[in-house]
Amino acid sequence: MTLGRRAALVATLALGAGLLGACPAKEAPPAPPPAAPPPAPRGKPVRIAMIGKSSTNPIFLSARTGAEAAAKDLSGKIGAPVDVAWMTPPQEDGALQAQRIQEAVKEGASAILISCSDAALVTPAIDAAVDAGVPVMTFDSDAPQSKRFAYYGVDDRRLGQDIMLQLSKLLGGHGKIAILAGNESALNLRQRVAGVRDEAARHPGIQIVGTFFHVERPEEAATEVLRVTSQHHDLRGWAMVGGWALFTKTLLNELDPAKIKIVAVDGLPPELPYVEKGLAPVLLAQQPYLWGNVGVTKIIDEVVHKKNVPAIVPMDAVRVTQDTLGSWARQLRQWGFADVPEEYLRLK
Repeated sequence: MTLGRRAALVATLALGAGLLGACPAKEAPPAPPPAAPPPAPRGKPVRIAMIGKSSTNPIFLSARTGAEAAAKDLSGKIGAPVDVAWMTPPQEDGALQAQRIQEAVKEGASAILISCSDAALVTPAIDAAVDAGVPVMTFDSDAPQSKRFAYYGVDDRRLGQDIMLQLSKLLGGHGKIAILAGNESALNLRQRVAGVRDEAARHPGIQIVGTFFHVERPEEAATEVLRVTSQHHDLRGWAMVGGWALFTKTLLNELDPAKIKIVAVDGLPPELPYVEKGLAPVLLAQQPYLWGNVGVTKIIDEVVHKKNVPAIVPMDAVRVTQDTLGSWARQLRQWGFADVPEEYLRLK
């Protein structure tokens, strides 16, 4: 090879090396993203049919709120969706409740949670549901002769006794009183009335002028109170086994707290002004949010965890007076009652 050709070759090799050095190194392809973890196993959905007495009664709407909150919480805990199907009639109707039980079974409900408007009417439907493999739990108003696996609520007879005891104290043990009793077919209300009469028999100075049933709507209840009060001018008290008449302001304007005293079950927002004014110095409040919340929890214990749920799950009534008005108002707001008057929330 001549000297010139050798020089040319060296130059060519040098140029090639320079070009290679000027090029960036080829990057390795990006690593594939890690495989997504497999979806968490989901158990069989639990569908709970909830049947209150009336979808227009705020106490059952609160129970629904409690049930749905429990369902949301338990869905994550048991690894399966828990759904509450609201199947409450618009008004009290035991026959319609029985139909709703049948519909729930046909639609594949896992369990049923019901407050019975008429135990006699719904018991055959409850038994048929249980025989079909759908467990039933009652709340608020029981069907004790049915095949339901548990009941959650107050001891109604004892609650009636407490109504009368509180009213007798307010009246100094003397005076004529009347009992406001709602739906005559409702077992829980009949038991409360029996409790009122049991306790009244222990107070010789108390005279019951009568027990008065009515359609469970505020206007009808208040009308019945005014009718009876006008017939008995010396009436001094009302034992109300439900708070229907206090869901309207009618009695606030028509009755004189210096002459009439009321003790009533429940302590919903519309009733609180009656406590403030002194017309109803004592309310014995059930805890409606817990009807749904505890009810759904116990159904999951029964259906999913296979626990031995007691046949009676007791609830205590809360005594609401002027001294406890603020704390009770705040409890109601926490349970989803948006209509609690702001002035009560600020009370101690």
